[in-house]
Amino acid sequence: MARGPDREATMPRLYTGTGDRGETGLLVGGRVSKADPRVESYGTVDELNVCVGAARVEAEAGLPAGPDRDFAVATLDVVQDCLMRLAADLASGGQASVGLEDADVHHLETRIDEVVRRLPELRNFLLPGVSRVEVALHQCRVVCRRAERRVVALGESHGRSAHRIVFLNRVSDLMFALARLAMQAQGTEARTWRSGGA
Repeated sequence: MARGPDREATMPRLYTGTGDRGETGLLVGGRVSKADPRVESYGTVDELNVCVGAARVEAEAGLPAGPDRDFAVATLDVVQDCLMRLAADLASGGQASVGLEDADVHHLETRIDEVVRRLPELRNFLLPGVSRVEVALHQCRVVCRRAERRVVALGESHGRSAHRIVFLNRVSDLMFALARLAMQAQGTEARTWRSGGA
C-alpha cells in the first residue's frame, strides 16, 4: 500500500527563526530592533486588543442578558476593529491602506455619551475590584493609557500621531464608562476612594 505524504513534512511551521536576533520585519519592508519605538507602540496596541477581547468574554459571561450587555459587547467589537487598523497604521508608518478616520473618534464619543446618559453623576474616585467584568474593563483602560504614552513617544516621524492619540484618549474614557455601566447592570456597588480614608 502506498504511503501518503508525511504530515509533518507538509505542514508549515509557525516559527521562522527570523526574529531570533532581536529584530522584526516591518509591514512596509525593512527590519528594526524589537525595542524600536514603532514596534513598542503597535505591540502595546496589540496587547490592548487582547485585553479588550478578554473584557468582551467577561461581559458576555458576566452581564445579565439585555440592552446593556448587547451594547457593551457591540462597543468592544467596534473598538477591536479600530485597534486592528491602528496597529496596521503604526506598523506601516502611516502607509497602510487602512487606518483611523475622524468618524471613528466621533463614533466612540457618541457611545461614551450614550453610556454617561445611563449612569448617575460620579461624585467620588473609584477603586477597581467589584466584578470580573468591571476589572477587565479597567485593565483595558490602563493598558490603553500605556499605548497612548507609547504613541506620544513615537512622535510625528512615523505618521499622523495626533489623530492616533485622540482615538486612544477616547478609548480609555470609554473603558471607564463601560466599567461603570457593567457595575450598574450587575447591580453591584462601586468601591469609592476618599483621601485620608474619610
